[in-house]
This record gives sequence, structure tokens and C-alpha cells, in this order.
Amino acid sequence: MKGSSIGIAVIGAGRAGMIHARNFASGIGGARLVAMVDPFNGARATALAELGIDLGYANYREALADPRIDAVVVVTPTVFHHDIVLAAAAAGKHILCEKPMAMNAEECREMTAACEAGKVKLQIGFMRRFDRDFAEAKAVLDSGRIGDPVLIKSLTRGPSVPQPWMYDIAASNGPLAEVNSHDIDTLRWFAGDDFAEVYAQAGNYRCPEARLSHPDFYDTVVMTVRFVGGSQGLVDGALSVGYGYDARLEVLGTKGVLFAGSLRESSLVVCGSDSELLSPAVKTWRTLFTDAYREEDRAFVRCILEDSGPCPSGRDGLEAVKAVNAGNLSISSGLPVRLTREAR
Repeated sequence: MKGSSIGIAVIGAGRAGMIHARNFASGIGGARLVAMVDPFNGARATALAELGIDLGYANYREALADPRIDAVVVVTPTVFHHDIVLAAAAAGKHILCEKPMAMNAEECREMTAACEAGKVKLQIGFMRRFDRDFAEAKAVLDSGRIGDPVLIKSLTRGPSVPQPWMYDIAASNGPLAEVNSHDIDTLRWFAGDDFAEVYAQAGNYRCPEARLSHPDFYDTVVMTVRFVGGSQGLVDGALSVGYGYDARLEVLGTKGVLFAGSLRESSLVVCGSDSELLSPAVKTWRTLFTDAYREEDRAFVRCILEDSGPCPSGRDGLEAVKAVNAGNLSISSGLPVRLTREAR
């Protein structure tokens, strides 16, 4: 590192990758965007032009050999996370890895062990922990205002049609991974507890093009959760809903209830001569969680500069992946699935 300025490379120039890249390019204190990594020449060139930097790599291993780079943000398809993180840890680079952490629990454990051996930070990209509304809700819960959490519900519903690669559940881990990892982490975060058992049901109601080629694909899922301590949880997920991007939370406690998140893009409500009340809905996660992504990137830099523990950690990423795998198994088997507890 040059002084206290951390050189950042973003690996992946897709939608989420560019959110992180723009944050570091526009100014995250203590860090500077050094390079973009993407195997597609067009995507890489477009990103460099927008971000106003010159250094781009097609191969992430070349970027990891660059001494100007101190840390990486991994924003690739999930199947590549494991190998990239292991290589980055071996190269001594700190890592912010987007969710889902990996494809299975064993990959997660290997990633965490590699980062510990390499003495580098590993933070997982659950940006809702940095959203103002969700963070305030957690503070209220921790204050005891609504008592102990009894039932925690979290939902994510996206408006767009899924990318074709997601149809193959074996290759993508499906919507529970790509969409509802955030809900799974939110449940664990608010409960302060691990999952003991899950039961999931799912179906494909809005993606007819996937029914013949991938009959196990689902665009809608409900997963109930029993925590180790006995409280309950529920994950509600859906794709291609059309009406907007919907991310909300409800926590029922022994003394009250709290809600966080909103489908409304603003407080504007319009009533016309037809007497219909109209309010704009959130269209995309990219705008809904703009500030949360920035705070997440700041937290990553801070944990490096202060040599503090990253949060969310590799353990949080591991538990979310275990829940995803258990949920998919429950969908296919029609049975509840128990989760094993990790040694602490």
C-alpha cells in the first residue's frame, strides 16, 4: 500500500461490479481504484472509459501479480468465486467477495481457511447490513423495544426476467442463491442465531421458456426456518414479478413488531380525478441500495486500515450457502432439511 491508500481492483465489470467500481473511482476514503478485470474486451474497455482509468486486465491472475493492487472486489458469477478468492489470498490481496460466497459449504470453508493462512481480510457482500433502514431496525431490535424476536420474515422480489444461465439450478444454485441470499443473511443477522432446519416449496409461474429445458427451475419460493434457539423465520422470493424491486423485512417480537424496507421509491402520492392513489415503485436494486453499497465499500477499506474483523464475514457467507443448498434439497425432496452446526 502507498501510505494508507489501498489500491483496489474490481474483478467483473457487470452491473454489480460497476456499482463497486464507481464507488471507488468517485472517492472512498483511504482507497483508490487501480484496475478493472474482465475477460470480455468490450465490457472492460467500456468500464475503463467510464471510470477514467487506464489499467485493465483480461486475466485476474495477472491483476493479482500487480504490486499496485492491495485488495480485490470479486463480482463474477458464483462458480468462479472459490478459485479467485484462493488465488487472491495466496497473493496477499484483501478480498470483498460478492454474495453468494460460493457454490457449496466446502468451497466456503476452503476460502476462509485460505484467507486466514494468507492473513488477508475476507468480507462478504451482504450490503443490506449497511442500509440505513435495516440498520436502524436492527438497533431497535437490539434495544429490546419489541422484546425477543419470535418470527422474522424477509422478502426479495425482482422485476426482471432471469438470465438464461440461472435456469440450471445445478450450475447457479437458483433464485435462493442469486436473489434470496440477502434474505437468508438478514434472518441470521436479526436473529443472532444459526439455522437448524429449513423447509422450502417452489414453482415456476412466470418463466415458461424454462419449463421444458429446466423443469426444476423455480421463479417463486417460500422457505420456512427454525433457528437453533427455537425462533422462526420465513424467506419469500420471486423473480420476474414486473411491478418493481421489492425488499422488505418484518420482525415479530414478544412485545411488538417492526418493519423495514418499502416498495415505494419516494413518499410521493398522487391522486387524480379518477380517485386512484398512485405512488412510484422502486424499479431496481441498483438504486434502492446505492448508499448501502457505498457504506459496504467503506467498511471494507476500514477493516483493512484498522486491521479489524470484516463484517459480514466468511462465516456469514458460509451459513447463507448452507441454507441455500438445504433449501434446494428441500424443494427437490419435498422434505425438511436439517443443517449441521459449524465448530466455533
